[in-house]
Amino acid sequence: MKILKAIERIPGGLMVVPLLLGAIINTFFPQALQIGGFTTALFKQGAMPLIGLFLLCNGAQITLREAGVSLSKGVALTAVKFFIGAALGWVVGKFMGPTGLLGLSSLAIIAAVTNSNGGLYTALASQYGDPTDVGAIAILSINDGPFLTMVAMGATGLANIPFIALVAVVIPILVGMILGNLDEEWKKFLAPGQKLLIPFFAFPLGAALDFRTILKAGFPGILLGVLTVVLTGLGGYLTIKYIFRENKGVGAAIGTTAGNAVATPAAVAAVDPTLEPLVAAATAQVAASVIITAILCPLLVSYLDKIERGKNLAGREKVV
Repeated sequence: MKILKAIERIPGGLMVVPLLLGAIINTFFPQALQIGGFTTALFKQGAMPLIGLFLLCNGAQITLREAGVSLSKGVALTAVKFFIGAALGWVVGKFMGPTGLLGLSSLAIIAAVTNSNGGLYTALASQYGDPTDVGAIAILSINDGPFLTMVAMGATGLANIPFIALVAVVIPILVGMILGNLDEEWKKFLAPGQKLLIPFFAFPLGAALDFRTILKAGFPGILLGVLTVVLTGLGGYLTIKYIFRENKGVGAAIGTTAGNAVATPAAVAAVDPTLEPLVAAATAQVAASVIITAILCPLLVSYLDKIERGKNLAGREKVV
């Protein structure tokens, strides 16, 4: 059976198929992943260590002269993600009031749109980009959590910046860079990990999702996911295309909502109690956005990448 080839024919298949399988099992047979031992450790709790190893393998492929490019891309993509979410939330809050846009409050919009799924980004960047794109996660990790949402909501002075969490993301990349730059053999040895590890951390990422969340959130939750994918995905794509002059679709990989963004509405309301009435609906909507973006974002990245590859091929044929 040509299972791997069939999966690779699906846009973002190495990431999407295991992720959806994990979500299906967690939705309908959650206890199957809770039997303990190696099974639970790998298929339910294994995402973080495997992503850490993935970042180390990718870091080994980054030369020292490319490190600045990674940081520049990370800053640019983080800024785009933040400003789109903040601007959309401000417009909704300013002109549509607490009820928001079709049931979407500014709290839900900013919480979902300004946060990106780091695991999904790294997988897509590995498949459709190069080591400098994956290395951008060192900066993109800043938007993983409530901090930028609080900044956008005007609560900057009350937020604690999780600096040690940012350091923890960078260390595996730095260790990989040191090994890869000191020894070419280590660079070659770790290279296969860039692809090998993707389906194995995708499955436990999916195992944290529950499709019933979409039903609970209803149309506003679906709309929030679509807005996040389209607005920030296209924003990231155009950033890489026109600022960095690279014709590829990988910039759209920021068009996701991070899983821990589900807790952001409650965290923001703890700072500003006047937002408490919006928390229940916003939490369900953000959770729906996590699932919707995990499904749609890889499709958008694959579509844009195909367009760019077609243009590149046409350009080369003209030159010939």
